[in-house]
Amino acid sequence: MKKIVCNLFFCFMLGTYLFAGTSPIKIGYNKPVSYSIDEIKDKIRGGWAGQIIGCAYGGPTEFKFRSTINHDEKLFWDDNVVKKYFDNEPGLYDDIYMDLTFIEVMERCGIHAHVDSFALSFANADYMLWHANQAGRYNVLNGISAPASGHWLNNPHADDLDFQIESDFAGLMTPGMVNVGIGLSDKIGHIMTYGDGWYGGVFIASMYSLAYTSTDINYVVTEALKTIPPKSKFRLCIENVIQLHNKYPNDWKKAWTEIEKKHGNDVGCPDGALDPFNIDAVINSAYVVMGLLYGDGDFQKMMEVAIRCGQDSDCNPSTAAGIWGVMYGYSQIPDVWKPAYEKIEDLRFPYTKKSLKQFYKLNLQFVKELVVENKGKVTDDSIFVLLQKPKQVRWEQSFTGHFPVERRTVNKDILAQPMDIDFNGNGVAVLGWIKRLDETDKEPYTAVLEGWIDGKKVETFKMPANFIKRKYDIFYRYQLKNKEHKLTLKWINADDKHAIQVNYVVVYANKPLKSRSTK
Repeated sequence: MKKIVCNLFFCFMLGTYLFAGTSPIKIGYNKPVSYSIDEIKDKIRGGWAGQIIGCAYGGPTEFKFRSTINHDEKLFWDDNVVKKYFDNEPGLYDDIYMDLTFIEVMERCGIHAHVDSFALSFANADYMLWHANQAGRYNVLNGISAPASGHWLNNPHADDLDFQIESDFAGLMTPGMVNVGIGLSDKIGHIMTYGDGWYGGVFIASMYSLAYTSTDINYVVTEALKTIPPKSKFRLCIENVIQLHNKYPNDWKKAWTEIEKKHGNDVGCPDGALDPFNIDAVINSAYVVMGLLYGDGDFQKMMEVAIRCGQDSDCNPSTAAGIWGVMYGYSQIPDVWKPAYEKIEDLRFPYTKKSLKQFYKLNLQFVKELVVENKGKVTDDSIFVLLQKPKQVRWEQSFTGHFPVERRTVNKDILAQPMDIDFNGNGVAVLGWIKRLDETDKEPYTAVLEGWIDGKKVETFKMPANFIKRKYDIFYRYQLKNKEHKLTLKWINADDKHAIQVNYVVVYANKPLKSRSTK
């Protein structure tokens, strides 16, 4: 009897709040909203298609325009471009195959699999990774488990955009259930990020989740932003984008200029500190939002704004187009973009065991499971969701009290003799890599090094010659006393077939430079 009464009540509520493209501002949170199964399928397909299309469209300009606008470079598209990357440069789709890795773990171990299942799967995968992902992979493979693997004291790339570009799955699986998506983001995002890097993923996943409920992009952006703590660098930057869009609604380049002046300096990532290169989640999320706001609902314009903002100009339009795809569905993507995408839908996606069409089915399966878990209902032809009011996540901030003050070019090899590096500050990062001197040598090799600061050994660490398992940065250490220090790097098992090249040293201090400069 209780079940019958509950079902009657649910049906009554559904009759009152049936979803018909209305903004959820009018519907209200914690109210049931209905979708047909076909509508959900169309939005899922649109979300994945948008990511692939945006990635391939922006691929040729990735990090070509760094801290500068791509004013007039011609952007290319034809029916073969998606498959060309698919076959020849699958690493372009790193933001996609990371998502799909997490979904495959959920298929094997359940949606609520232990974080170690996700961490070990991507850490042991045979695809290439960079920045926070690669640093997180190295940590996991060398005994630093999540969430410590993503923390800034263990990962210099904690604020990078890596989880931002691969958090799409969390929103695609949680229509209108923002806080469920945040829960997934919390667990998985901390494998490779912390602070602003994690906030980027939370924000993007929340926009995806809300995109199921409304085509009002201003609403989706502002509601998703409520998940990010006020006064965080991330939220202040996105709020600034919204304000500038209101001030210059028809001139994204003016908005870009002000955003670059105020938010364009990277702090954490050693590659970007005191350099025009910026892979920080803050600025790249800003470019995603600029694409969405200034796109005015137009699919191509939205992507082009995100691309022409520069920096990670394949991932940013990919994210924006994925959100657009969920809002409007695959059916509304203009036909000119579809033939290129449809050529790869039935093919096994690189580094996975399934095609995108098979992943759509898994995505739908997980949507249904999560809807039922969260007081919704699933029938043969409909899904009924209780919309969730976005909750603010906890405060996290990386690199507190650390400011890059020197970027020093070295370009020397550590050989049999130790290398000394003098610096004045409270932190240091050393950039470089291990290289083979004898190209005929194909034996697996892992260098073992020691890091000494002021005559005291602080770390023994490994540097695999294997690119997939490599240590992304040679050495880093933070929270030192702000004073003169001597770093010594010793190569314990040096041989004549390899060298360890030191490219740059980045020094941090407890106060910022008065003006931006490089050495």
